[in-house]
Amino acid sequence: MPNTSIKNWAIDDRPREKLLLKGNSVLSNAELLAILINNGTKDKSAVDVTKTLLAAVENDLQKLGKLTVKEILKLKIKGIGEAKAITIAAALELGLRRDVAEKKLDVVIQSKDVAEYLRAQFKFKKHEIFAVLYLNRANKIKHSEIVSEGGITGTVADPRIILKKALENDAVSIILCHNHPSGSLKPSRADEELTRKITEAASYFDIKVLDHIIVSEEGYYSFADEGLL
Repeated sequence: MPNTSIKNWAIDDRPREKLLLKGNSVLSNAELLAILINNGTKDKSAVDVTKTLLAAVENDLQKLGKLTVKEILKLKIKGIGEAKAITIAAALELGLRRDVAEKKLDVVIQSKDVAEYLRAQFKFKKHEIFAVLYLNRANKIKHSEIVSEGGITGTVADPRIILKKALENDAVSIILCHNHPSGSLKPSRADEELTRKITEAASYFDIKVLDHIIVSEEGYYSFADEGLL
């Protein structure tokens, strides 16, 4: 049986050396993951192990990023134990946080900006999350908070909690937002009814609902852009 150790590869084919020589952008996903797990098995190099891992998630980093450590272990990839699964999960979380930081939003100008900021936060979530952005008169975000988390099919947001937070933060306007883990961007009847209820209740406190944005891996849907607010 041939020796599959990465140590026996040509220098410019070894993931670490390749990264040093040519930069990280030329490495494949499998090679980058191989650097994280450091070594393979007796029969497979680290790159072969990570190729197997990626094949198990249809070579989709989005799907891999949604997996917990326990779910990675359930794939039963030979060569990936708890320590390596933790390393992979931690690296993907860092990538997510970097994306969120790059899309950090201070002032709301258009729905697209809000949508990109929210998608960066929610894209790996497998359950529905309802969040609210609280703004001042200059449309600067004073506070943002997840007010409800639910199951795969939905979550319930309490208008009283949302408005209480708005008053506590002296907000003059709010943006409602939630994700659809299913990928669908079409608002449900419950989404429309909740938007109407919160908008009506907020008006009694001179607080305006600027938008309700739904995000998923497919994109985003803005109630304001669609003329529903």
